[in-house]
Amino acid sequence: MGGPGGSFAEPDDLLVLGGEPGQGLAAEVGELRDCLLRCGQPFPELAVLERAEGPGPTAWRPVMPDDPRWLERCYDDESLVTQIAGTIVPRDVRGEIMRSPTSSRTLPSLVVRMLEDLQVDDGHKVQEIGTGYSTGLLCAARLGEDLVTSKEVDQDVAASAAVALGACGYFPELVVGDGLVGHPESAPYDRTIATCAVRDLPYAWVEQTKPGGLILATLCGWMYASELARLTVGKDGVAPGRFLGGRVAFMLARPHLPPDLGTLPDLDDADEQPTEIGADVLDDWSTRFVAQLAAPRAQRVSLELGGRTEHVLLGVDAGAWAALAQDDRGAWTVRQGGPARLRDDVAEHIA
Repeated sequence: MGGPGGSFAEPDDLLVLGGEPGQGLAAEVGELRDCLLRCGQPFPELAVLERAEGPGPTAWRPVMPDDPRWLERCYDDESLVTQIAGTIVPRDVRGEIMRSPTSSRTLPSLVVRMLEDLQVDDGHKVQEIGTGYSTGLLCAARLGEDLVTSKEVDQDVAASAAVALGACGYFPELVVGDGLVGHPESAPYDRTIATCAVRDLPYAWVEQTKPGGLILATLCGWMYASELARLTVGKDGVAPGRFLGGRVAFMLARPHLPPDLGTLPDLDDADEQPTEIGADVLDDWSTRFVAQLAAPRAQRVSLELGGRTEHVLLGVDAGAWAALAQDDRGAWTVRQGGPARLRDDVAEHIA
């Protein structure tokens, strides 16, 4: 992340690992936590989608304000899905829907933890990428609405947030557009915070944050392991930092979502070889995060083929792939194809 070419994919530019892994969200009560108790009332317009119980693919069902469980769900310390498939909101759903979530209300304790990690002080000017719960806390806790600029890519989400914030008496600068380019019109900022995940840290955020200012963002690859990072902007345009730990996860910014898998390669078009590193190592969050450094554009899928499970890494853009499976004795084997050896690259980083 060192300059205009900084990228999640370049090991030489990566943040220094550090912080306190597993640092609890239930830390000491501070100013922001007191503020959350004072102003953390649910907005009357907020309807949510909850995961439906049952086997099979994940389904979602609406919880509307007239539902007896609604108030309790609003106060639950968990992420609440508020939009499906880019346009579908709870009031559009009758019964259940099996599509991917595209917007949510972040669990309140994580919002507070992130605002504490942002180290906001009196008089600081803050740029926020993603409008919602944290926008109100930024206004209420310390800064006031005149020092908060929030940018939201989804026009419907932005409109709903504006109504909710206005109902609470807050009218910060709200902008609709691509948050990855920031909002240079109101720059420079003392702090930049993102409530979406990014695969590559946008250098526009560095340019729009003052020297000595902080950027707080979640970095995530296409294997969906992520970490919260805090960077300090230097006078030379370099922004070093460190990961803070805690396995923080957000939905990827929409321009950073992976491409469709398309037509799968012929997984038999390669020789099978034994390997000591099986696909199960990627079940570990931290290991998978490191693996993404080796294969930043690879996706991970599992397929049932020929009576066994194939664990496949796919680099859709380049056409590289690796398929791992267990034989009858439980030993792992690998087949690789395309212009790169994804399994070898990953093994080199995680060994």
